[in-house]
Amino acid sequence: MATDTNSQIYHERQKLQFCLLHSLNNLFQKNDAFTRSSLNEIAEKLMLEEPNKEKWTPFSVLFKPHHNSLTGNYDINVLIAALEDKGKNVVWHDRRNGASSIDLDGPEDANLMGILLNVPVRMFAGLWKSRHWVTLRKIGGVWYNLDSELVAPEVFEDAEKVREFLDYMIGHGGEVLLVMNNK
Repeated sequence: MATDTNSQIYHERQKLQFCLLHSLNNLFQKNDAFTRSSLNEIAEKLMLEEPNKEKWTPFSVLFKPHHNSLTGNYDINVLIAALEDKGKNVVWHDRRNGASSIDLDGPEDANLMGILLNVPVRMFAGLWKSRHWVTLRKIGGVWYNLDSELVAPEVFEDAEKVREFLDYMIGHGGEVLLVMNNK
């Protein structure tokens, strides 16, 4: 449920499999920080730079190495390239350390911009397995879950609740990526 505080938080909702696009826009708190076109461009550039180019098939029109042309479903390579284009650095969190090793208590302008999670999901009675991108961001001194599948951003009570959430996600196959500001 949106409150007065989080009604000012930018929160893009899920469409098709464009969760990476929504997660990036939620991270940057702008509806056009990235577009389908800009992410497709990054994916195409990555495909051209790929040393082991796959042989073309009729399916290549839809199913490209770094995304699906119709539904999105961008991969980690597109994420990293997109964030590097914006002067950010991505650090893959070592899941063996748990969330307690992540500094969530620093100021917003500190090194950590936000957290992206890549979590397993099952749809259609468990017949379809996929993964979903989720953004966590500290805004105005408060941590928010900006998952595009949520109706509205969810507020975390404190940094310890964020750590509990991250540990739960890690325990259920989630991958944690720290988005760092380059200083």
